[in-house]
Amino acid sequence: MTSSRTFKPSSSSDASFYRLFDIFALFLAFQCSVIFYGLELNSFYIVALLSVALSFLYCAEIFSTYRSWRAGKFRTMVLCAWGSLSISFAVLFFVSFAFKFTESLSRLGLGLWFLLSVAFFYSWRAIVHLYKRNRRKLGLNLRNVAIVGATESAVYLYDEIEKNDELGFKFIGFYDDRKPERLFDNVVSYDVAGTIQNAICAARDGNIDVLYIALPMKADKRIADLLLQLGDTTVDVHLIPDFLLSNLIHARIEHVGDVDTLSVFESPFIGAREFIKRTEDIVVSAIIITLISPVLIAIAAAVKFTSTGPIIFKQDRYGLDGRKIKVWKFRSMTVTENSAVVTQATKGDKRITKLGAFLRRTSLDELPQFINVLKGDMSIVGPRPHAVAHNEEYRKKVEFYMLRHKAKPGITGWAQINGWRGETDTLNKMTKRVEFDLHYIKHWSLWFDVKIIFITIFKGFKSENAY
Repeated sequence: MTSSRTFKPSSSSDASFYRLFDIFALFLAFQCSVIFYGLELNSFYIVALLSVALSFLYCAEIFSTYRSWRAGKFRTMVLCAWGSLSISFAVLFFVSFAFKFTESLSRLGLGLWFLLSVAFFYSWRAIVHLYKRNRRKLGLNLRNVAIVGATESAVYLYDEIEKNDELGFKFIGFYDDRKPERLFDNVVSYDVAGTIQNAICAARDGNIDVLYIALPMKADKRIADLLLQLGDTTVDVHLIPDFLLSNLIHARIEHVGDVDTLSVFESPFIGAREFIKRTEDIVVSAIIITLISPVLIAIAAAVKFTSTGPIIFKQDRYGLDGRKIKVWKFRSMTVTENSAVVTQATKGDKRITKLGAFLRRTSLDELPQFINVLKGDMSIVGPRPHAVAHNEEYRKKVEFYMLRHKAKPGITGWAQINGWRGETDTLNKMTKRVEFDLHYIKHWSLWFDVKIIFITIFKGFKSENAY
C-alpha cells in the first residue's frame, strides 16, 4: 500500500489521549457502581463492559468526538460524547435482551454506571477545557493568526475566531493588495494591516504563527507565488476554499492509483455512512409504520368514502442521483396530476378536497412515504422530493439545484423544520429551500438526523405555507 503523494488524513494530535481518558472514565464508573452495589463480577458483566466500551468507541468515531479541541466547541464535544455513550448503553440493552441475560444484570447498577459515566465524561473535559482556556486568557499558548485576502470567506473565518476565544488565536489582521473600495463589503470596518508582501515579511520575522490564505480560486498564480515565498518561513499555512465552493464541497480525498483527487460534488452517504443511514431508515420506519398502522387504515377509509379516486396517489419524483421514483401520498385532490406540467397547490385551491386540506395542513397525507423509506426509495430525513416538472423548471433557475439529489429525498428535512416547506410561489423561497438542503447534505451526521427528527415531532408537521 503506497502513501498519499499529496494529502494525508487529519486528526487531533491529542485524540489518542482523549480516547484513553474516556475508556478510563467508563471503567472507573463501572468499578464504582460494582463497589457501591456490591455486585458480583461474572461473565455477564464482563460482556456488558466490553459491549459498552466497543460500542462507545465506534459511535465516538461516527460523531467525530475526537476532533481537534483547539478547533472545536466544548459544548459540541460533550454532547457528542454523551450521545455516543447513550447509544452504547442502548446497544448493551439490545445485546442483553437478544442473548437473554437481562435478568442477570442489576438495573440499578447499570443505571448508576451510566450516570457516573455521564458525570466523569463531562468532568475531565471541563477540567482540561478550563485549564487551556485560562492559560490562553493569561496570554499563554496563544498563536498569532493573520488572513491573506479580504474576501467573504475571510470574514467568516474572522468571525469564528472572535466568537471562540477558547481557540487560543490572537488575530493580527487582514492583508490584501487591493484598494479599500475593491474589498469585500464587510471587511472595510475591520483591521487591514497591510499588503500581502507585509504579511510575508511579518511571517519571516516570526510575528505570525498561522497564516490563512483566503484568495479566490481564480487567483491561482498569486497563491502559487505566495506559497513559494512562505516556503522561506516557519509559519503554518492553510488554504481556505473559495466561499461559493466551501458551501457546496463535500471534501473527501480519493485515490486513483498514486494520484490523489479531492471530491467536490459527491454524496456523503458512502461506505459505513451509507450502512448507518440505511439502518436508521429501516429501524425508524418499521417502528413508525407499526405504531401508526391504525391511523393509516382510518385515513385510507376516510379518503375512499369522501371523494372519488384512488386512495394512494403515486407521483414521479427524482430520487438519489436524479433517478425517478414513485412517491406515495394519500390522495388529497380531485385530480392526480403526474404529467410534464404540474400546477402547485395554492391557498384556497379548488382541486383540494375538504379532507385533503386537513391532511396537507397536518402532513398526514405524507404518512405512506414511510413505506417508500422501507423500500429504500426515500429516507426519514433528507431534502423533500419535488415533482419532476418542478425539478426541470427550477434546475434552470437556481444554481446547484440538482445537488440536492446527492441524498435520498426525505419525509422531513432541515429546510422543512426551518419553515421552507409548502408553496414556492417566489424564486427566493425555492433558493432558500435549496440552500438549507445543501447545508444538510454537507453537514450530515447521525446526530444531525436525530436533531431534525426531534424538532419535527414538535414543530415540523404543521406549516402556514402548506396548502
